[in-house]
Amino acid sequence: MSAPVRPGAADPCPCGSGDLWAACCGPVLDGARPAPTAEALMRSRYSAFAVGDPAHLLATWHPSTRPPRLDLDDDVEWRRLTVLAATGGGPWDETGTVEFVAAYRTADGRGRLHEHSRFVREGGRWFYVDGDVRA
Repeated sequence: MSAPVRPGAADPCPCGSGDLWAACCGPVLDGARPAPTAEALMRSRYSAFAVGDPAHLLATWHPSTRPPRLDLDDDVEWRRLTVLAATGGGPWDETGTVEFVAAYRTADGRGRLHEHSRFVREGGRWFYVDGDVRA
């Protein structure tokens, strides 16, 4: 895996929020601030896949389900994120779910990941727990 290639501060955020990197996922990936909601964490995790940052993915994965290491595939180009639904996961919630579709491209063609993810907030920080991949 090559080193993460982050967007510039004035570039659009890869998560598709419409915000600039510096006002969206950038500070979360840089550790300057925690994600305020489960959806914001999920968006930052998508951005981490898009820019190739496994350290952020591991740091935001709940210790009970976190793998010992994570190798990202350099051949996967993450193209678009669509959030379909979010339940709970707000600043005063302890749990939340986010359903999303992430579109990608590889040398073999286009694909999509449709997942219903679960999150938990502990010590004021959101963590990804696990997810169910949907067809």
